[in-house]
Amino acid sequence: MKAPVKHSLADRVARLVVRSLVRLPAPVKRRLAGRPTVVDGQTLDVNTQVGLRLIRLAGWGDFASMPIGKARAQLSAEAWIFGDELPIETVEDITIPAAHLDLSARVYRPAGLTGPAGGLVHFHGGGWTLGGLEAADGVSRWLAHHAGIVVISVHYRLAPENPFPAALDDAIGAYTHVATHAKEYGLDPARIGVSGESAGGNLAAVIAQETARAARRGPSPTPALQVLFQPVTDLSAKRASYRLFGEGFTMTEADMDLYRRSYLGDHGSATDPRISPLLADDLSGVAPAYISTAGFDVLRDEGEAYARRLEQAGVPVTLVRTPSLAHSAINVPNICPPAQDALLAAAESIHSALASRADV
Repeated sequence: MKAPVKHSLADRVARLVVRSLVRLPAPVKRRLAGRPTVVDGQTLDVNTQVGLRLIRLAGWGDFASMPIGKARAQLSAEAWIFGDELPIETVEDITIPAAHLDLSARVYRPAGLTGPAGGLVHFHGGGWTLGGLEAADGVSRWLAHHAGIVVISVHYRLAPENPFPAALDDAIGAYTHVATHAKEYGLDPARIGVSGESAGGNLAAVIAQETARAARRGPSPTPALQVLFQPVTDLSAKRASYRLFGEGFTMTEADMDLYRRSYLGDHGSATDPRISPLLADDLSGVAPAYISTAGFDVLRDEGEAYARRLEQAGVPVTLVRTPSLAHSAINVPNICPPAQDALLAAAESIHSALASRADV
């Protein structure tokens, strides 16, 4: 079972403050947030505005401006302060053998599943540098519950200590192990997909490409679906969304610059399709995709460019932009209604693709 986590008094107080703010009447929240933030014809969610103001008042720095260890601790704290634990029948911490090490993972199994179930192997965000199972907890719970599937959330090695290809090797290893040992996890091997948020979405996209290539050479498991939330798809270029949303929101251009340096290390190349899946020569035959982008996100344009490339290759694609959503807000659906909308829309598609009628 999932082990309990101890939180500081300051974090517990902050969590109570956040929940109190969310319950305030809309006009009060608007006064606290200030004038609506409108960029590129989109209006930022008022709850996100209030959250950003709270973060500034609390004196929390930008991740790019602090030591890696402190940034990791802050992200974990924020995930708990702003997050919530949607009840799931079974939540179990496990290890998954991949390559030459065991990876920490967490299995979310909702009530009512019968027989081999559909499932997602999920990868957290954090720029390949931050994040972990706690940061992905909210999304994992929502998808398991609302899609009626098993979600296996995986923690991979982080940069800069472990630059490319460590995270990718771990992700491919974890997916391959689950897919080839599906019965051990109560899963139907024909109904296992991959998913991820931000850097995790990047890993999921590359898994879909690499497994499609392997399947052309011989029998090899391939995902039934790839679900990409606000994915990194091209580290070689900065599109217009970097200029529009590079400062003042939940992820900055400076953050992405840090993540890029950390993940590439001394030997990675931003033009390598295993790092920038948008640059792959051939996208034919990869898993059908559900891509969810956020209006206020430096990654918005490259995620949508990837959807267009997949469509051009004949891959079935559903692209949904949530205009009022900021990057990473997908992790806090309990306090951000647009994040709820984005997750529920994704869960509906995931359910259609992966869940059987007997699963609900």
